Amino acid sequence: METQHKLILIIVPATFSLLLLILFFIIFLRRKRPTKNEPAQMEAGFESRHVGDAENEELIKFQCGEDLTVHDILDAPGEVIGKSSYGTLYRASLIRVNSVVVLRFLRPACTGGMKEVVHLIQVLGSITHDNLVPLMAFYGGPRDENGDSHRWDIISKISIGISRGLDHLHTGLQKPIIHGNLKSKNIFLDRNYHPYISDFGIHLLLNPTSGQEMLEVSASQGYKAPELIKMRDASEETDIYSLGVILLELLTGKEPINENPTPDEDFYLPNAMRNAILEHRITDLYHPDILLGQGIDQIPIIEEQILNFFQLAMACCSPSPSLRPHIKQVLGKLEEIGK
Repeated sequence: METQHKLILIIVPATFSLLLLILFFIIFLRRKRPTKNEPAQMEAGFESRHVGDAENEELIKFQCGEDLTVHDILDAPGEVIGKSSYGTLYRASLIRVNSVVVLRFLRPACTGGMKEVVHLIQVLGSITHDNLVPLMAFYGGPRDENGDSHRWDIISKISIGISRGLDHLHTGLQKPIIHGNLKSKNIFLDRNYHPYISDFGIHLLLNPTSGQEMLEVSASQGYKAPELIKMRDASEETDIYSLGVILLELLTGKEPINENPTPDEDFYLPNAMRNAILEHRITDLYHPDILLGQGIDQIPIIEEQILNFFQLAMACCSPSPSLRPHIKQVLGKLEEIGK
């Protein structure tokens, strides 16, 4: 199978207001000192970039990017701030050079061949003008953006970690804390796929107007429980619904919202999965890479685990709050499935 290459474009100083105008580049934003307690290698949206074999890699550096290395780029801790059909946008910290940047990762299937792309990048990198944001560097290599995140053992590990964090919020404190905005962009992964939940309880600090804005964003992204009308009414049950959507994301590799559904598809991921079951489209229930590398004798066992995982995720996404499992039940079931 042909090796896929990841493409990263990097550009130099620009104001934050330009972010919406820039589609393919990395923007130098500001200087930042990483704190001692800052978790290393964190990215959001279940995407973890590893530094591996350097073969077939290409790093082209332009003006202001002469000191950058492949490790600076791929080891940069950061968070997803945008996704599109052709790639993912990250805000990341280049630790060694003490800078905060925005990284654009382009999906291999959406780009031309490496030889063609490298030639075009050389042309783009040579362009300088006071009204143009110049390229700092370009990386092309075989390090897939999602790495091993579609492997079954990684999915299980991430799911259990997220559930343990949510369990601590719901049951491990003197007074339960409702996350209120649980979604994949608020879950960071380190290089070992250890998940960290962020932004928990932020809704408690917001005024009613801002809280509703947060809820509307959650709804537009496909994580809002159907019964949740006011952010002040967020509950353990609404957190469980959001968790279910995340579990389906991990399992299927699909987005929570299908912005361009066909007549046979549903807008929301949980509904689309219910339809897949009714129409016996079992292959839609999980990402095809989950079974890669499994021995023949193991596949039936793994598929049974996948089905149990799917059923649990769908139970979390039940339209009825009373039918959703408690976080302790979710965690216990995930640990049982993962054995």
